[in-house]
Amino acid sequence: MRFTDQFLEEIRQRLPITQVVGEHVLWDKRKSQPGRGDMWACCPFHGEKSPSFHADDNRGIYHCFGCGVTGDHFRFLTEKVGMSFPEAVERLAEMAGVPMPARDERQEKREAAQRSLIDVMELAAKYFEAGLVHNIGAKARGYLFDRGVSATAQTRFRLGFAPDSRNGLKEHLALNGVSAQDMIDTGLVTSREGDPLTYDRFRNRVMFPITDFRGRVIAFGGRALSSDVPAKYLNSPETELFHKRQVLYNGQAARQAARDGKSVIVVEGYLDVIAAVSAGFEGTVAPLGTALTEEHLVLLWRMSDEPVLCFDGDKAGLKAAERAADIVMPHLKPGQTVKIATLPEGQDPDDLIKAQGRGAFADVIERARSLSDMIWSMETGGLVPETPEARAALQAKLRERANSIQDSSVRFHYGQAFDEKLKAFFTPSRSGYDPRGGGRSNYGQGGYGQKNYGQKGFGRGSPKLVLSDTLRNSRIVKPNLANSDATPREAAIIMSLVNHPGLVEDHFEELAMLDLETPMAHKIIGAILDLVMRDHDISAANLGEALGVRGFGETIGRMRQLLNRQGVWQISSEIAQTDAETGLSHALALHNKKVQLNKELKAAEAALGEAPSEETFERLRDIKNQITTVDGTEALIEGFGSLSGRATRSF
Repeated sequence: MRFTDQFLEEIRQRLPITQVVGEHVLWDKRKSQPGRGDMWACCPFHGEKSPSFHADDNRGIYHCFGCGVTGDHFRFLTEKVGMSFPEAVERLAEMAGVPMPARDERQEKREAAQRSLIDVMELAAKYFEAGLVHNIGAKARGYLFDRGVSATAQTRFRLGFAPDSRNGLKEHLALNGVSAQDMIDTGLVTSREGDPLTYDRFRNRVMFPITDFRGRVIAFGGRALSSDVPAKYLNSPETELFHKRQVLYNGQAARQAARDGKSVIVVEGYLDVIAAVSAGFEGTVAPLGTALTEEHLVLLWRMSDEPVLCFDGDKAGLKAAERAADIVMPHLKPGQTVKIATLPEGQDPDDLIKAQGRGAFADVIERARSLSDMIWSMETGGLVPETPEARAALQAKLRERANSIQDSSVRFHYGQAFDEKLKAFFTPSRSGYDPRGGGRSNYGQGGYGQKNYGQKGFGRGSPKLVLSDTLRNSRIVKPNLANSDATPREAAIIMSLVNHPGLVEDHFEELAMLDLETPMAHKIIGAILDLVMRDHDISAANLGEALGVRGFGETIGRMRQLLNRQGVWQISSEIAQTDAETGLSHALALHNKKVQLNKELKAAEAALGEAPSEETFERLRDIKNQITTVDGTEALIEGFGSLSGRATRSF
């Protein structure tokens, strides 16, 4: 009996893979994070003393970094337990509470017909590929050359050319035994109303094969080479094989890239995908002839918990971003969201990469904003409404946005986040009150008030930007920190690990739990942990090379330059292991101290806003002084660096 992909996927979705594997291994409590479905154990397929076998509920896969075995629920039972595939399906369906399907002969016939149609599509793909390399495809090759699509990319994406012929493909398929009905059912031929004669749907077009998540060609997109045709881009119609709302261009390759730790990025068109993938962003996909749909969202979240939606920076792009936010919001779940990246106005990914290179597009993706920040900007634009009625309207809009979320936990936290932002946004300065005494407040100079409140008020003219210095410099309005490579201390920690990978295992748990301020630092440390787990004896040279392959080379180079300019001595690759260990431990301690102080700072700022007093002001000033001290402190340990020939210690 053959099981449908939908049936098998339902089992995977309902049944955590850690539950399946957990019947045969003992999880390592030190490394595992049960609440996140991230579990480690000694491999059940080969003998080992330290756990390198990993099961991930979010991806529904297991992998051993020691022996290399990998697979899903079904493969684990067939390879470890020795069940046949039908036996494994029956066992897992029972565990998941999914009823086994009754045998459906009509469905089996339909699936057999689908397999036949897949063969027809493969014949067509090869026909188009041959057309591109033939003399007849010279114009198409010229177009691709002008668009910067290399020969390697043409081969990788199986690009082709449909000749300007009414019956070229139709005759080719007929010679290979394809029936007229199969040609119609695949959408490769079409006809006009009142005329029964069919003809090739795609003519004089560059052809882009569209594959399903198993890599099988199920449809085509064609780009016209003539300017006098009604549609510049033409896609296959909906068929038994192709449902455009359930397919993503480059979906199969992107899913594998996501499993390898790459970001999943959503762009608009075929050439944008090809340009991004060719530049190293293998997780790039595009919808097919339609805007983002709920079905697309399900596919994206199966690949990544936080895909990046990339939009043009013009008005149309911003409208598309708002439509996408409306689609995404109701379906948010704990740990599942999207980020929004905005391109420079007038440029798509293809244009940007060709004009400015890979780094420019990488910068756009790194600057992607959280969905909550994007919605906040859409609704406020940074402008404080002047009237109580307008403020109430803003609050109602944000509340409506939050209430659209179906998951109660995420809905609560969105509502809370919006309320906190509104409170800070609307908080007036206490321009006539100084908790320290002595008349008018000077908070504006220290970053705790609004300098221009009380000068012109809220009563006249157009809405004004009225923000406290604290809010103005926060991530809500000015998210520079989230867009930077890393804070100096994060950079020091990263460079210590890059130059001395032997330190990773001794600090593995602490590094895995680090509360990092910048997304880039989080990504790099995650990559370092992954690489060291794959190769426990990896050298500094090999680690640096592997990080470069993953796209972090330029970022690490900038971190090294930053620390060299600041005279941070302990990150050098030439210092003794003992000194490197001391410097790393101290950097981690200072980092954790600053994280805690920043939390206390936020609490103190809130307390000062609610109940200003001498005590709350002094508490806030003390915390800021402590943060300044932490930021200015290197290792002050007696003798630190002496083993490496360092004569003096620094402050």
